[in-house]
Amino acid sequence: MTKAIIIEDEKLAVNAITHALSEISFDIQIETVLSSVEEAKVFLSSSPEIDIIFSDVQLSDGLSFEIFNSIEIKSPVIFITAFDEFMMTAFEHNGINYLLKPVTEKDLEKALFKYQMLKKHFSHQNEAIRKLTSYHSAERKKNRMLVKRGLEYISLRLDDIILFYTENKLIYVIDTAGKKYLSEKNLSELEEILDNSRFFRANRQYIINIDFIKGFKTFDRVKLLVDLKVPEINHNIIISQENSSQFREWMYNA
Repeated sequence: MTKAIIIEDEKLAVNAITHALSEISFDIQIETVLSSVEEAKVFLSSSPEIDIIFSDVQLSDGLSFEIFNSIEIKSPVIFITAFDEFMMTAFEHNGINYLLKPVTEKDLEKALFKYQMLKKHFSHQNEAIRKLTSYHSAERKKNRMLVKRGLEYISLRLDDIILFYTENKLIYVIDTAGKKYLSEKNLSELEEILDNSRFFRANRQYIINIDFIKGFKTFDRVKLLVDLKVPEINHNIIISQENSSQFREWMYNA
């Protein structure tokens, strides 16, 4: 018997997963269904013996990654979500598979077969997950994101994004043509999905693309002022004292 939990806040999705699991050959016992980040933290903090977790990414009170960042969990996770942009982050949080809704019996059966194949390696879980993450990172790398302009949704290449910034509780995206778009994700969510070797969270207001940084200089003695290659982008981007060392290292290692 394989003990499992489901972390999902949509009742229809829970019903679809439980029905699909009941139809396939694997002997799965659902211990509980958890509908929020906080509920999952409380349950998993009690160290229950769980063999596998089926989890959505976007829950009513945040991203499920917050659960795995807060609590050390050794159980492998099969992520089931409607969005593909969290794939790379998922494989950094015990993910062994990433399924897109609507999930089918065939999808789950293949995912559980992979779980069985990897099960013997779970005593060395960190290495197994690292190898699996590397495999999927090589297999698929996110290079576009959806942004909004007026009523239109536009698929924008990450290579063409100079920076993200927040103003009046909205998140804006500026591209190489100087055009401004709206992002439906906040800066914290963008940090999760962007390649941190290319994008840096400068401060509470900005995330910047290293390809458009000309250089930087000392500002106000302990801060740094970023010089962009695109002068018409009139934004003063200041790296705080707390982030300056990390920013220098990021630039040096680029």
